[in-house]
Amino acid sequence: QVQLVESGGGLVQAGGSLRLSCTFSGSSFTAYLMGWYRQAPGKQRELVADITAGGITNYVDSVKGRFTISRDNAKKMAYLQMNSLKPEDTAVYYCHGLQLRTHMNYWGQGTQVTVSS
Repeated sequence: QVQLVESGGGLVQAGGSLRLSCTFSGSSFTAYLMGWYRQAPGKQRELVADITAGGITNYVDSVKGRFTISRDNAKKMAYLQMNSLKPEDTAVYYCHGLQLRTHMNYWGQGTQVTVSS
């Protein structure tokens, strides 16, 4: 059974930085596309960034140049480095894993990121 646990959220001023971490429990971490999603109040959950086991990344336009997704396959960890944070980045951030063979989706419980102006 796969479990994802996020950490690293919090309150930060605009222009600041935060690093989110996602701990993956289970087997075959490299069989998963790992990603970060976010959901702001009253809005739909949206993909922020994802990364393949080989390190190919994809970002939503609004975070390009500010956020960096990475993963450590040996440690079974995924990360989201967030720089130059803006108030509009305020949301609950969720770690996501997609098993590429079965297409099963797994979600973490979410971590709150609040950016004050």
